[in-house]
Amino acid sequence: MNYLSISGECRTIKVIEKSKFITTSAHVEGEEEAKAFIARISKEFADATHNCYAYICDEKGNFLRFSDDGEPSGTAGMPMLEVLKAKKLVQAAVVVTRYFGGIKLGAGGLVRAYSGSVAENLTAAKLVSYEECAEGEYSVDYSSAELAKRYFSENDCSLINTAYDSGVTFTVAVRAAGEEAFDGGIINRLNGKVRISPKRRYHFPFELT
Repeated sequence: MNYLSISGECRTIKVIEKSKFITTSAHVEGEEEAKAFIARISKEFADATHNCYAYICDEKGNFLRFSDDGEPSGTAGMPMLEVLKAKKLVQAAVVVTRYFGGIKLGAGGLVRAYSGSVAENLTAAKLVSYEECAEGEYSVDYSSAELAKRYFSENDCSLINTAYDSGVTFTVAVRAAGEEAFDGGIINRLNGKVRISPKRRYHFPFELT
């Protein structure tokens, strides 16, 4: 199962009717990471009027939580969560910190402010697609190493490690769906002078292009 998430953290700032909304989003794996992230941001902005949050911390999109943190019920956390769901993001958490500027926004204004802040942040964030990948070792002799490197740079893969011994062994992750074509391509490029080890499979964060 493939899924979308955030890579690293992203922070954006928006001022609405003199209130400052600071939005911080992050990739989280599990509730413990989500809670730790929220606690860290809340501590950083301990003097703020509100630190509202929402998260979906499992890859299937089932484990989700939100908080209005003192804002009127339904005006902050739930709208923030709905943006995460609309973007189809999982293993993701977002905190919107509000410094009240003296002008009340009303229920509708708060919903627009919090959901808009999250939407703007996620547009700026670096998103990745977690897809099943096949990671294997490609062993070649030194005379074929540069040709192998060129092949990796020209194809959709991630070069994870390069080890030098009696020959050169490249550890490479490729999308499982393209594994057969990728392996066939390097065999052809190197005229069969490559040894491919059995692969392990897991979900890898490929950047969206």
